[in-house]
Amino acid sequence: MTDLSAFPITKKWPAAHPDRLQLYSLPTPNGVKVSVMLEETGLPYEPHLVSFETHDQMSPEFLSISPNNKIPAILDPDGPGGKPLPVFESGAILIYLADKTGQLMPADPAARYETLQWLMFQMGGIGPMFGQVGFFHKFAGKHYDDKRPLDRYVAESRRLHGVLEKRLAGRDWIMGDDYTIADIATFPWVRNLVGFYEAGELVEFHAFPHVKRALEAFVARPAVVRGLGIPSRTAGG
Repeated sequence: MTDLSAFPITKKWPAAHPDRLQLYSLPTPNGVKVSVMLEETGLPYEPHLVSFETHDQMSPEFLSISPNNKIPAILDPDGPGGKPLPVFESGAILIYLADKTGQLMPADPAARYETLQWLMFQMGGIGPMFGQVGFFHKFAGKHYDDKRPLDRYVAESRRLHGVLEKRLAGRDWIMGDDYTIADIATFPWVRNLVGFYEAGELVEFHAFPHVKRALEAFVARPAVVRGLGIPSRTAGG
């Protein structure tokens, strides 16, 4: 049996199946990128809930593999050379899992870099900007008298939707016929913006029919349906 006892995180979240990839996460847009990826690839894994309510993300055990105190993080007992490997940052985890499984990333080098471009588009643009809309529209920021921050982030989120809309015109997915990690990274955030953040009207989501169509196709995938609820918010360690 694989021994993960050298990793402090397993003291707080014991591995019932140490031979499986360990996922430390919460079903947020960034978190479900990895649970969806794992469900799509069929790679065996064991999920652990990192509760923000109890500040699990700030615990020494979690910080031992995710020093930026952000979910998700993974611990792969079968990393390169057969040695355990922890990985943090959702984009890096998606690339790692695509390379590990040979799935959801084009084999052609040029197409691979094109996919990575769109992954970075999500990481650097869609995620941060949509998150700010959520803060200023739904959470504490909505009480600010100065509405310029909200207006700024709404305008930028609308612009990013326009970039994505243009890319998806005539394509099923961001990379064309093939569903990739670029889609897995992007559409949880689109879903969250128009759903949980209730900002669809603000960003004029109706004006982006190709994005809407791709989002609907994304959330209909069986692996996505499963992954969106993992880890369960009522789950234990």
